Amino acid sequence: MNSEEIKRYNQLAHTWWDPTGPMWPLHRLNAARTPFVEHTIRTKLRPGANIERPLAGLKLLDIGCGAGLLSESMAKLGASVTAVDPAERNIDIARSHARLSGLDIDYRCAAIEDIDAEPFDVVLNMEVVEHVEALPDFMAKCCSLTARGVCTSSQR
Repeated sequence: MNSEEIKRYNQLAHTWWDPTGPMWPLHRLNAARTPFVEHTIRTKLRPGANIERPLAGLKLLDIGCGAGLLSESMAKLGASVTAVDPAERNIDIARSHARLSGLDIDYRCAAIEDIDAEPFDVVLNMEVVEHVEALPDFMAKCCSLTARGVCTSSQR
């Protein structure tokens, strides 16, 4: 993500958690995608998982987390979440909201290149690829961070 985009997202950071503000489409999208993402993860990695916390025991990385809409949803489903975003104000807002929600999420002001080879069970990169200049390298890095070495993508 270039510095102008980071600046723009830093300026919008305070609006992320307002479901009627400029990020309202992400709130709607998150409501629709959370069950889809949960079902996909559970089907592939956790068949027969606890219904209340179906992602318990899984390490998940959320790349380009913004202020944590999807990160919090995944944490509520039991995942141990690490979430990264290069916009520092987004991370500040995300940390504050998670704290108020009683969620323990490892938020980091970073880009994917800053993440070491920590093994994650799941790597999510929602609404990120349109900001990536070298998509094949980005996807290779995402795949390198998966514990099982399995990577699927619908990206071209």
